[in-house]
Amino acid sequence: MDAVTDPTVKTIVIMSSAQIGKTETLLNVIGFHVAHDPAPILMLQPTLEMGEAFSKDRLAPMLRDTPALKGKVKDPRSRDSGNQIRHKVFPGGHITIAGANSPASLASRPIRVVLADEVDRYPPSAGTEGDPLNLALRRTATFWNRKAVVTSTPTIKGLSRIEALYEASDRHRYWVPCPHCGDSQVLRWRQVQWPDGEPGQAEYVCEHCGVAWSDVERWAALRHGEWRAEGEFNGTVGFHLNEIASPWSRLGEMAAAFLEAKRHPETLKTWINTSLGETWEEDAERVDPASLLGRGEKWGQAPAGVLVLTGGVDVQDDRLEIERVGWGLGEESWSLDHHVIYGDPSGPQLWKALDEYLLTRTEIEDGRSLPVSCVAVDTGGHYTMAAYAFCRPRFSRRVYAIKGMAGAGRPVWPKRASKNNQGRVNLFLVGVDAAKDMILSRLKIAEPGPGYCHFPEDRDAEWFRQLTAERVVTKYVKGFPTRVYEKDQSTRNEALDCRAYAYAALQALNVSWGRVVASQQAARPVPKPDDELAEAPKLIIQQQPGVYQRRRSVGGRASIMTR
Repeated sequence: MDAVTDPTVKTIVIMSSAQIGKTETLLNVIGFHVAHDPAPILMLQPTLEMGEAFSKDRLAPMLRDTPALKGKVKDPRSRDSGNQIRHKVFPGGHITIAGANSPASLASRPIRVVLADEVDRYPPSAGTEGDPLNLALRRTATFWNRKAVVTSTPTIKGLSRIEALYEASDRHRYWVPCPHCGDSQVLRWRQVQWPDGEPGQAEYVCEHCGVAWSDVERWAALRHGEWRAEGEFNGTVGFHLNEIASPWSRLGEMAAAFLEAKRHPETLKTWINTSLGETWEEDAERVDPASLLGRGEKWGQAPAGVLVLTGGVDVQDDRLEIERVGWGLGEESWSLDHHVIYGDPSGPQLWKALDEYLLTRTEIEDGRSLPVSCVAVDTGGHYTMAAYAFCRPRFSRRVYAIKGMAGAGRPVWPKRASKNNQGRVNLFLVGVDAAKDMILSRLKIAEPGPGYCHFPEDRDAEWFRQLTAERVVTKYVKGFPTRVYEKDQSTRNEALDCRAYAYAALQALNVSWGRVVASQQAARPVPKPDDELAEAPKLIIQQQPGVYQRRRSVGGRASIMTR
C-alpha cells in the first residue's frame, strides 16, 4: 500500500498464498482514491460474475460503512445516483468492475488505476481481443501517473501470469527476526517441524539457532519483519508472502492440511499454490506404462470397495470401446472391464449391443449387484447423429451425450447441458484436460487408498500404453504459453479417452459417498438376476437444471445416493 502512493512506482505485483489480505489491499487502494486522490479506476476479476459478487459483497459495504467514504457514492436508490453494480461514480472519478472473460466489459475507456485480482485465473484471451490483463493495462497509456496493482495466488510453473510478473519485478520477500537469536530469515516451509504423527504440535524452527518458535512467538516476530528486495528496481515492485507469515494461521493446522493434501498430487498442487504461494511444477513426462503393468490384481467378482459404477464410451469408425469403472471412497477406482464392440456405428446392431452391455449388472464379492449408474458417450467423431439417437431416449437412465473440450479452466462436468446442436439433444461439454490431469496424477499414487487406480491382472500392455499415451507440453498460442495434451503419434489413446469419460460420468453423479456407504451397509436381499433393473438399488438423483425441469436441481449438478 505504501508503494501505491510512491510516484516512482508504476506497477505493484503481489504473489502470495490465499486469504492473506490481497483483496483487502485492493479495497484499501480503492478507498484511498475515492477519499483522497480521485481517479478513473478499473477493478478486473476473473469473470464478470465474480466481479459482481465483489461489488456486492466487498465494495458496496466498504463504501457504505467507512466514515471517510460515506456519501462519496450516492445511495443506489436515489435518482441518477451513478451507483450501479458494475459502475460507481464518485466526485472526480469512477470505479468500473470488469470480468476478464468479457470483452465488452473491457471496452475502451481511459483508466488511471488498474486493479487486477487473481490474474492466474484469467482466460488466455478475452474473446478474440487478446490477453485481458494487457487489454486493461493499455487503458492507462494516456496517464503519466498511472498505476497498476496485480495480485494472485500462483498456479503452474511456466504458465503462471503472476510468477512471470513477479520475476520481472524487484522481488521483495518478507524477512522476520528470530525472537531468540535476532537473526532474520524468510519463513520457509522446510523449517516447520513436528513430532511423528502429531502435526498439531508443529513449530517453526529458526534456521540460524535451531530454537523452535511457538505460534505466539511467530505472530509477535511478524510485527518486526521488513521487506527486502532481491532484484533491481525498474518501476515494478513485487512482493511474495506465504501462509506462514499470516497472523491468522496456526502451524498445527497448516501441517495437518499438508499431510491430508500430500495424499493426492492434485490436492498437493492446490496446497502448494494456496498455502505456500508457490507455483506447481508439472512433471511433463508421461506415466511409465510398464510401472502400471506390474500392478495387476487378481479378483473374481468386483472387489467389495466398489460402491458406484460408471462407463465411458469412445466411438470409432469401426467399433465402440467402453470402460466400466468401479468407484469407492475417496474416488479409489477399479477398472472392471474394457470392452470392444466391432461393427458399423451408422447401423442399429452396434448400438443395440452397446445397450445390452450397459444393462448388464455387476456382481460384487460381498453379495451386492450393481448396475452402471451413469454413462458418458462421446459424440465428437464421424457418427455424431447416431450417438445422439442412442443417447436421447436413454437420458433418464443417465446415458449422457458428451463432447470433449480441451483447454484450461474447463470443469470436468459442466453446470448444465447445451441443446445448441444439430440433434437438439442434451449435450454436455466435458473438460477433458481437467479429467486427464486428474487421471494421470492418480496413476502416480503408489499405495491403495483414496485416488488409487486398481487394474486386473489380465489387462495387456497395449491397453496401458493407450492409457498413458498423452503428456502435457507447453505451446505458445498467440504469444501466450498454453498447456496442452500431446499424443504419442505411434500409440492409440482410446483407453485414456474411455477413462476420462467414465470419470466425467462420476462427476455428473455428484455422489454423496457417506449416504451411499450407509445405505449399502444396511441388510437387504440380493436381487435375482432376472429382476433386472426393477430390483436394482434405486438412485435418488437431482437432474441437470434446464434439462429435466420436472425435478428440482441442487447445486447445478446431479446428486446421487443408493437406498
